[in-house]
Amino acid sequence: MRHPVTPDGRYFVVRGRLWRMANPNLGEVERGDRVSRLMTARRAIRDASKSSDLDTESTARRAVDDAKRALGERGPVWWDDGAPDLNRRMVKNTP
Repeated sequence: MRHPVTPDGRYFVVRGRLWRMANPNLGEVERGDRVSRLMTARRAIRDASKSSDLDTESTARRAVDDAKRALGERGPVWWDDGAPDLNRRMVKNTP
C-alpha cells in the first residue's frame, strides 16, 4: 500500500499526519545500504524485545535512529530552500 505524497515530495501522509520522506538525492547504492542498516536494526529491536534484553534493545533503537538520520527521515532537513520541517504534524495544522 502506497501512502499519498505531498506535492513537494518531502512527506507522505498516514492517517492525516505528515512523515518525512528519505532524501531523494541519495544514490541507489547508498540508499540501499542505509535501508539495509535500518531493517537490520529493526529486526534487532524485535529480537531483543522478545528476549527482554533491555540493553540490546536500547542499542538497537539507537541504530534505528542513526539509520533514519542517515536516510534523511530524521535530523536536519535535506532540502535547502528554508522551508520548515513539518514532520509528524497533522496535515490540517500545516500551511
